Amino acid sequence: MPLPSPRGPRRAVRGLLALSLAAGGLFTAGSSPATASPGSGPTAVVAMGDSYISGEAGRWQGNSLTTSGSRNGTDRAWTGSVYDPSRVYGTSAANGCHRSDSSEVRSAGPIASTLINLACSGATTRNVFRASNGGQSYKGETPQADQLATVAAAYDVKTIVLSVGGNDLGFADIIRSCATDYIVWYSYCHDDQQAAVDSKIDTVMTNVGKSVDEIRAVMSAAGYAAADYRVVLQSYPSPIPRAAENRYVESGWSRTNTGGCPFWNLDSDWARDSLVPQVSDRLRAVATAKGAQFMDLRDMLQGREVCAKASKQVTSTVPASASTSEWARWIDQNETQGPIQENVHPNYYGQLALGRCLSLIHARPTGDFSCRNTAGAGATGMYLTALS
Repeated sequence: MPLPSPRGPRRAVRGLLALSLAAGGLFTAGSSPATASPGSGPTAVVAMGDSYISGEAGRWQGNSLTTSGSRNGTDRAWTGSVYDPSRVYGTSAANGCHRSDSSEVRSAGPIASTLINLACSGATTRNVFRASNGGQSYKGETPQADQLATVAAAYDVKTIVLSVGGNDLGFADIIRSCATDYIVWYSYCHDDQQAAVDSKIDTVMTNVGKSVDEIRAVMSAAGYAAADYRVVLQSYPSPIPRAAENRYVESGWSRTNTGGCPFWNLDSDWARDSLVPQVSDRLRAVATAKGAQFMDLRDMLQGREVCAKASKQVTSTVPASASTSEWARWIDQNETQGPIQENVHPNYYGQLALGRCLSLIHARPTGDFSCRNTAGAGATGMYLTALS
């Protein structure tokens, strides 16, 4: 999951952009591709990075134990007769990038004439770098910085928001290990996993910094000065609550078979109050060093996590709701309701909230902020708090 030449005329690369669109590499809304330059042409906001910004799990409106039909209205891929993930993920359902129609940039509202999603579920920092500087293609798509070059030539890019580093750190492996230790081995994971994170984090943060450098190099080559656009680096929310905020008892099978949050109390507290803050603090340091704006999401899902006491599962009598349902996808280890890659990501409601966060920080051209939710409210209740 990472991230000045003189101004001059830039030619539109319409054919290349059309190819990228056809491959599901971009999403546009509003103006058609055209030659642009900083300060002129259709404006754009661009999302880059991994699953937490691509829109993974946007298929789900809360979690329900019902495994058939619409799953009590939670499954947006239900057509009435079959499940069609492309209803949510569009063409990116085919390669697994899972750019949902509710993804952060798509949910941010009219912050630009064009909203472009280059992010891909599972991407690492090396999938952001330019191919000429060590970047690697992923899921059949060219490195994201190379895709950005095409966008920068066709639009007046105002903001580039980046979520990356989690896959480099092995977030999926951490979740898998902690769940296995709960279900199979009856042991804790936080000690081994903390050591694994500590062994990787310096290199990962260096590569996140390089991702920002790669973005800036692309924009400079396209004729942009640093003042013409912003890079916003964001952190990650915790999808699971603290032990004291979990509505299921620690022992037994309720956290596994009912809640979809198979973690011991100590591991839950470690993830929520140690791992997520550690990663957030390090990402902020990268943003500061690279002159990027920072959006801290560590508390964005507070009270809306999987199994949180303040939220409810969807049932036949408790409808899906942004004000009461969980905002993160649970762990569906047997894939009874979709692929494993959707697990523990912000769901439809969480993504609408993230979009609101993006719109709020887009309106604040300077400063670092934390984005949080208001208990009992939907996306409109999201608010920013300035970081000291």
